[in-house]
Parts: sequence; structure tokens; C-alpha cells
Amino acid sequence: MPSPETLEKSLTLFDVYAISTGAMFSSGFFLLPGIAAAETGPSVVLAYLVAGLLILPPMFSMAELSTAMPKAGGAYYFLDRSLGPLAGTVGGLGTWLALVFKSAFALIGMGAYLAIFFDVPIKPLAAALTVAFAALNVFGAKETSGLQRVLVAILVSVLVFYLVQGFIAVSGLESGRVRDQVLPAFPFGATGFASTIGLVFVSYAGLTKVASVAEEVQNPDRNIPLGMVLSLITATAIYVLGIFVMVTVLDADALRSDLTPVATSGELFMNWLPGLTGLILIVVAAIAAFASTGNAGILSASRYPLAMARDRLVPAGFSKLGRFGTPTLSILVTAGLMILIIFGLSEEGVAKLASAFQLLIFALLNLAVIIMRESGIPSYAPGFRSPLYPWMQAAGIVIALLLIAEMGNLSILFTAAIVVAGIGWYFYYAQQYVAREGAIYHLFARLGQFRYEGLDNELHGILEEKGVGDASDFDRLVARASVIHLDEPKLYDDVVHDVAAHLAETTGLSASKIAQGFLEGSQYSGITVSHGTAQPYSLTADIEQEELVMVHCQSGICVEFEDDEEIVRTEPVYAFFFLLSPKTDQSQHLRTQATLANRTDEESFLIEWRAASNEQELKETLLHHERYVSLHLLSGTSTEDFIGQRVADLNIPAGNLVALVRRNGQIHIPNGSTALSEGDQITVIGDPAGINRLYELYQRGSDAQS
Repeated sequence: MPSPETLEKSLTLFDVYAISTGAMFSSGFFLLPGIAAAETGPSVVLAYLVAGLLILPPMFSMAELSTAMPKAGGAYYFLDRSLGPLAGTVGGLGTWLALVFKSAFALIGMGAYLAIFFDVPIKPLAAALTVAFAALNVFGAKETSGLQRVLVAILVSVLVFYLVQGFIAVSGLESGRVRDQVLPAFPFGATGFASTIGLVFVSYAGLTKVASVAEEVQNPDRNIPLGMVLSLITATAIYVLGIFVMVTVLDADALRSDLTPVATSGELFMNWLPGLTGLILIVVAAIAAFASTGNAGILSASRYPLAMARDRLVPAGFSKLGRFGTPTLSILVTAGLMILIIFGLSEEGVAKLASAFQLLIFALLNLAVIIMRESGIPSYAPGFRSPLYPWMQAAGIVIALLLIAEMGNLSILFTAAIVVAGIGWYFYYAQQYVAREGAIYHLFARLGQFRYEGLDNELHGILEEKGVGDASDFDRLVARASVIHLDEPKLYDDVVHDVAAHLAETTGLSASKIAQGFLEGSQYSGITVSHGTAQPYSLTADIEQEELVMVHCQSGICVEFEDDEEIVRTEPVYAFFFLLSPKTDQSQHLRTQATLANRTDEESFLIEWRAASNEQELKETLLHHERYVSLHLLSGTSTEDFIGQRVADLNIPAGNLVALVRRNGQIHIPNGSTALSEGDQITVIGDPAGINRLYELYQRGSDAQS
């Protein structure tokens, strides 16, 4: 069972997409295009496209780190575990402040758009919206993301309608008008274009916000990178196409002085709608954009104090989860600071102060990937790996530093102030509570005295917590595994040699070499003992796929193991899982180990294992119950139709397969041409939906008839 302080994994792929997408659209589309056009002219369209490409390095780095370490806190956690707690403190506090600034001013922008139709004071309205979103966040990430889905659906739908109408209007312009509007493309030269890229780059920064809620994402290895990519495609398409429409239909001078270019251009080509419908649609989209940014901002920002409190870098109260399983104190403090910013600072330009710091964090995150990969920590096993490593990360560092130089002195000074404040807090408060260092000390052997050995254990724990690995790959490994039954105690070395003999048959390697690999205790071999089970493992360069041998010890073999070079205790072991893995794919090896640990740590596992009477039942104890079903083929029952059929011809749901056939007391691994007979007992593995369908059609019917 998860710890009471563990955040619930309730966020789906659509939630990841909604958080990332919603965090990008606000001032970047509804306010900034006119200001950017004043810097570079019609090439503002190209500036948005280039900025979308330049966000790729930090996006890929964030996706890799998020799938390796899906924990609350995002950038803070990654920097702390890679560069150490000092960098983590600076990055955590600074990113939290940056998110608070941007979220506060997004809600001010939302209030400003509402004020177009309603005579309301903007700042009190923004504060009220902050309270409302904070309350929603307290009730849970699922409820918060539910609103985020609605807001993003409205936003994207209206903007797609805007684009369609805009391109219809562009296609109806007089011949040569489009050319006149976009040429000359660079009226202010290369300098103006470069500075504009830096200005609009931050419009994409919200893309990586989802990393701070990675702990709450289901199947993070798939959903985080895929959600980010889909979000980036959406944002880039809408930014580039939408701003092309603005540049084309609006007068150049008017666009450069317009703070609401979407509304102004929309009124021109949506005037066929009755009354103010066109303007209302644009305002609705703008409100949805600002609301989604503010909502996602509170959700993301509140996870930073939570994560830092877990590591004792800020007071422990921030790590406590409230009645609804959310970090209540962290949410309330985040919302309170937002309200102070709303009332205490001017509306113009202050939100941009945090942009340079965000760029600095992007540079450090790219560096973090390099450090984690080069540190050689065995349990660093991201589900997604950044392409073009390390050139992608090196480019990301250089790009971020160049863009910081374009941000202006005030933004750079603000960033320096945050760094100094973070360092001061670390030495004043946090240092006394911290007893760990980052992966950087694993990289530099000459600083080996600072190497934090607990980091590998922590990352391995995260692998187990993720529910890692492709379940179908693991199920197939179990299905083809060899099984050895032992009725009497036996020396561990003798067991290893028996296992090696089985593996020699399947791999073609020498049994003595395999046994030596399990026994020699090198960095590529070892054994873990827990809950009456043991997982000996060995890695070799001489095989291409994993092999597993399971040893069923009815009486419990006594295994002595060492701690600090002294044998400290002995415990009975009823299940051995000897894993032989290819050295070339250590990530898959770690995933299989973590999946094994997940299954064997369940309370019911050892009971079921010891009660199993045959090989099929033993293998089924390792499979998730929702991922397999056993069917007994008997005439006169619902499984009668399977008798006499080949496995390839069976009418079973796609994505499911017959993994085991028990016939006359022997276990067979079937292929497509295997014919099924009366009395066979088959095990079908696959996705939960298909397995449930098979259970409803056959297993339940067989149970009732028997």
C-alpha cells in the first residue's frame, strides 16, 4: 500500500496534454504578438517558429528526467539529485517564485478580459479567481485537471475556429496583398529578430510545467513525453498560423501598437456572426487561456514546497497532505503569495522578470541530463531518452545562455537576486538537515568522498514505485521461464549450478560461466533478499534477451547474506528468481527487477506461491490478476469451442495471447500451430480489458457450469 503522504496517480495522457497546453496560451498569444511585431516586423511569424524549435532541448531533457524520476517538484527534484541540494534549493525556490509570478499575472490578464464586458475591478477579481482556483486545487489534482481539460478544450476549439476563419479571409485578399504584408520580412535587421526570439521563447516555457506533477501521472514513461510532444505541436501550429493571420489581415503599424491583436483581427473576419458574437468568442478563448495558465500554475507551483519539505529544505509542514490527499499548506501559501503580488506590484512587465531565471533553469536541466547519464548510477533508467545526446543538451545550454543575454539588465539582476536568496536560505536553514549529495559526485571520482550511495537506492525505489516496464514483455518473460522445484533444503551454491545448467540449455553459454556470473559478486551481479524471496541477477554481453529461472523452495532454503562485510542474519527463502540479462540493455534489466520487486512485495504473493502445486500456478502468481486468465478446456462448458483449434485460429481479443498450455501434467509454451485438446489448461495473458472480456465469456461460464 502507498504511504499516506504519497500523491495519487490520477492524471492521464489528456491531463498531461491539458496542463502543458493550458500553461502556454495566455499573454504569449493574446497580448505578445503586437509587441513582438514591433521588434522584428512580419518575421515575428518566423520568430515564433524558431522559438518552438529552440524549446526542444529543454523539453526532451525534462521528459527524460521526468520518466527517470517522476516525483513531485519537477525541476527542483532533478537539480537536487543531479547537482546537489544547494542547486536544488536555488532552483526550487526560484522556479516556485517564477511560477507564482506568471500565474498571478495570468489571472490579472483574465480579469482584464472579463472587464471588457463587466464593470469589475481587475485586481480584486484576479484575487478572487486565485482563491477559487486554490480551493479547487485543495480538493484534488483530478478535480483540478478536470477543469483544465474543459478550459483547454474550449481554448483550442475557439482558436481552431479562429484559424479557419482567418485563412478563409486571407484567401480572399486581393492579389499581391499577402506579399506586401509580409515583405520586407526583417525591417529591423537581424538584431531585432534575435531579440524577438528571446521575447517569445518564454511563451513556450509552460510546456515543461507538467514535470512538477509527474508523481501523479499514470504510466509516466509514455504519457509525459507523448503529452509534451502533442502539446508542443498544438502550440506551435496555433502560434505560427495564428500570428500569420494577424500579420496578413492587420495594418503593420496598427499591429505593432495593438495589445489585443487576436480580438482586433477576429472582429475583421468574423463580422458575419451576429452582433458581438465574434468578439465574445475571442474573449471566451482568452479567458480560458488565462484561467488555464493560472490554474495549471497553482497546481504546478504548489508541488515545489511539497517536494522541498520532503527533503527538509523547507519546514516539514509543507509536505503534509490534507484531507483530500493534496499539499494543502503548500497550495494556500502559493495562493497567498500570488495575492500579495497581484495587489503589491504593477501590472506591466513584472511577470517578465522571472523569464531569465526560467532560462537559467532550462540550461541547468540540460546539464542535469548529462550528469545523470555520465554518473553511471545503475538505477538511472528513464523510460524516455532524449535523442541526439549529448549534442541536444549542449545546444540547449548554449541557447538558454544566449537568450538570457537578450533579456535585459533588469531580468538578469532579478535572476541574480533569486540565486543569492536561494543560497542564503540553504546555508541559513537547509544545510543542517541535509546529508546527501547529487549525482555530480558520482561523475567526478576525485571527489569520491562526497559520493551519495543512497541515490542509487532512491532511484531504484522510484523504479518500483512507477510500476515500470512493459507488462506484456514481463509476462512473456515469465511465460517462457524455467522452473525448478526443491522439496528439501539445498546449499545456495548447488542451487546456482542447477540454475546455470538450465540457462546453458536456453542460451548456449557454458554452465560454469553462468554460475560464476551469479556467484562472483562483481558490479554486474548481486542478490537482494526480501519478504521470503530472493532475486539473484547477472549481466553478460553474450546474450540478446533476458532469461529467467524460478526456483520453488517448499521448505525454505536458508540464505546468509552480508551487511557491512559481516553476516548479520539468516532468513528462509521460498522463491528464487534468477535473472540473466544482456549487459547492453541495463535499463530493461532494472525495469524487470523493479517489476519483480513490485509483484513479490505484495502481501498475498508468498501465500499464493507456497500454495501453488504446479508450474502454471507458480507462474500465475507473478502475473497481475487483471492481466491473465486460466481456462480449462472441457466438453459441455463455455470453453468447448477451443478444443481442436490451433492457437493462431482462436477468437480472442487483439493484444492477448496464449502463453502457457498445461497438458498431462506438463507445461508447454505454444506457438501458432499448436492444436488444443480436451483437458488442456491454458493461460492467456494480455491487456486488462481483453482479459476481462475472456473472463466474462469463458471463465465465469466454466465456474458456473462446474
